[in-house]
Amino acid sequence: MEIDIGLWAAIGFLFAAYAVVGNDALQTLGTFINSNRKLPWWALFLYAATVLVVVFAFGYVTSGGDPSFGRLDNTDKYPIFEPQWYHAVPPLVLLVLTRFGIPVSTSFMVLASFATMAGLYSMLEKSIIGYVVAFLTGGIIYVVLAPTLERWFLKTADGQRAPVWVLLQWITTGYLWSVWLMQDFANIFIFLPRGVDETGAAALNPVEAAGAVAVLVLLLGYTFWNGGGPVQKVLKSKTSVTDIRSATIIDFTYACLLFYFKEMSDIPMSTTWVFLGLIAGREFAIATLDKVRSVGAPARIVGVDAAKALTGLVISIALALGLPPLAEALSAGIAGG
Repeated sequence: MEIDIGLWAAIGFLFAAYAVVGNDALQTLGTFINSNRKLPWWALFLYAATVLVVVFAFGYVTSGGDPSFGRLDNTDKYPIFEPQWYHAVPPLVLLVLTRFGIPVSTSFMVLASFATMAGLYSMLEKSIIGYVVAFLTGGIIYVVLAPTLERWFLKTADGQRAPVWVLLQWITTGYLWSVWLMQDFANIFIFLPRGVDETGAAALNPVEAAGAVAVLVLLLGYTFWNGGGPVQKVLKSKTSVTDIRSATIIDFTYACLLFYFKEMSDIPMSTTWVFLGLIAGREFAIATLDKVRSVGAPARIVGVDAAKALTGLVISIALALGLPPLAEALSAGIAGG
């Protein structure tokens, strides 16, 4: 059985692909971009693009044509139903919010309109747990590292380009980027067929799969060329993230957290909330140990980030609950007219 990809499914995929790549470059590739600004953007892009293609191919082959790595197994292998115009609205809104540098959750914004209330609750529960665990992890780690290793980093800034640290950062970035893709591919491929049809053939055939990957690679290239986009401002406001050694520790910790939650369950979650929790815990730990710096400064920054994330959640739920009745009312009005 051949499954056609409808117009709104294709539009939704394009919106989601750009919104996810542009918004989440902050979390996964932001420190990589910031600490390697002396290198040409295309060199960084080629590395990230290679990882993306390898991860997609691995998921597509090992998960039976499902690029989402089973994150959408609680729905049908194909979209729950043929995506309509209102399913493409949330990723479009996400695009707008991203242009203002707001670190909203792509998982909630994109998946909420497809999810049941029970599914939305499961996503919210796992994401809240993710934020709390990441906050505590960041706080504990940097209570130990801030007065020792991080202080040494500040005193030896000239040594951050040592070959061993450059190598470690590139390896860690590959690890983080691959684990994140396994989580967030669900936010993009919710719009496209997944798995196999009744004949055992991939619902998303190899040509369509290659086309989808090509779109992601092109959008990723634009993100690198643009230096990460407006959302990078969130990361640049944090302490010492341009030091390649600090960036490596942040990325490795974040990757381990994502890997833990990936193994914990297949329920989609907000990777944005995990990232913000980790950075918040780190900022509070550093400020608490810093005799000069007030805790009030990071509290304000973290509060603003959290408010933006909460705003995104409220908007996504409002769209998920409001758009289907609006579409039904419009259809009834057209039919009645």
